[in-house]
Amino acid sequence: MELNSYSGLPNERVKAANGIDYAYRDTGPTDDGAGVPLVLLQHFRGNLDNWDPALIDALAPARRVIAFDNAGVGGSTGTTPNTVEQMAHDAIAFIEAIGASEATGAPGFGQGSVDVLGFSLGSFVAQQIALTRPALVRRLVLASSAPQGADGMHGWAPEVIDAVGNPETSPEEYLSVFFTGSPASLRAGRQTLQRIYGARSEDRDTATNWATREAQYDAVCTWGIPDHAKLQRLSGLRMPVFVANGDSDPMILPHYSHLLAGLIPQARVKIYPDSAHGFLFQHHAEFAADVDAFLGGPR
Repeated sequence: MELNSYSGLPNERVKAANGIDYAYRDTGPTDDGAGVPLVLLQHFRGNLDNWDPALIDALAPARRVIAFDNAGVGGSTGTTPNTVEQMAHDAIAFIEAIGASEATGAPGFGQGSVDVLGFSLGSFVAQQIALTRPALVRRLVLASSAPQGADGMHGWAPEVIDAVGNPETSPEEYLSVFFTGSPASLRAGRQTLQRIYGARSEDRDTATNWATREAQYDAVCTWGIPDHAKLQRLSGLRMPVFVANGDSDPMILPHYSHLLAGLIPQARVKIYPDSAHGFLFQHHAEFAADVDAFLGGPR
């Protein structure tokens, strides 16, 4: 493991007011001049080890970056809820716990705001956090995202859920959803798999279990029940928002990115070429640079 990389970070734990012990990893500068921390929210069935270390390492030089397992996921205690709303409340409890300096030994941010980057299911949770506790979120990044109630989001296509929803998934199935079939994207996908599974051999996070898979998929399906009235909620997001996706994402189609951006008052959108659900891993350097520019830009 590279000790200065995300792949070499220790698994840490913090107890929140809701009684959950959250597993997390914390990297980047923690001094008072480091600015607003960036909190990461993971995809369906993902844990701490499913973040591409190359992406985290590209995000971390300019700011503190915190990845965590939400309640019932991976190394965190508790039970995974089956609604995005409850996942958001659990995430808020973690952010409040990690914000206290006495909990981590690093300078805390107390009741101050954070930046949030949500990926896939994590992006649904990120939207809900920002709507439920708007003062907590300074800026929001939504990767491979869709709004609640959008047409066509009620469950994933059979080939997608067959690839990522089985008890045991294979590298080939992962590649089929997270990357395109082009030689360049497949090559990037294999490199991503090597970084995710090959860079860290010790102290890996606890794998997500079947109960988490079932609860998360129930939450995804409920989020996707068609309801046009739900789309109006997004006008309540008053912070700057960066929406991003790959141009060939089979899990959350890129047209939902444009729909999101059109409904959020201060949103911008970028679609990355020749990439799928894992665009942020395939284009990790470019995406990290775009996120860095967005988080550091004018309001």
